[in-house]
Amino acid sequence: MHKLYISLGSNLGNREELLRRAIELINERIGSVLRTSSFIETEPWGFQSENTFLNAACLVETELTPMQCLRETQKIERLLGRTQKSTDGKYHDRPIDLDLLLYDDLQVNEKDLILPHPHMQERDFVMIPLREIMEP
Repeated sequence: MHKLYISLGSNLGNREELLRRAIELINERIGSVLRTSSFIETEPWGFQSENTFLNAACLVETELTPMQCLRETQKIERLLGRTQKSTDGKYHDRPIDLDLLLYDDLQVNEKDLILPHPHMQERDFVMIPLREIMEP
């Protein structure tokens, strides 16, 4: 079994319900959710919006590969109403955003997936929930 940390965010719709539903779907499709952080409210990062985010992180035990996890999180995002991904550093409002942060101690540098997540250290909305659930 592998340990996977996922960041969750939402700034459209019923944010709390979307995060809870995403966690349920992660548990059903990716693996057992072992820990979930508190939900924190944060300002948008990288773009302007009147809509604040609700952010969280979860620890998942999975048998899936990193690429399988990525595909499943993208399916969950679409299921919960996300219609477009952020590209080329252009961010926008979204009902749900799921990012793979860490997968064991693995380092991945593929076109569609970089692990550990390359920008997580500079984002408090990722690091605060992540620190809350990190295993020692």
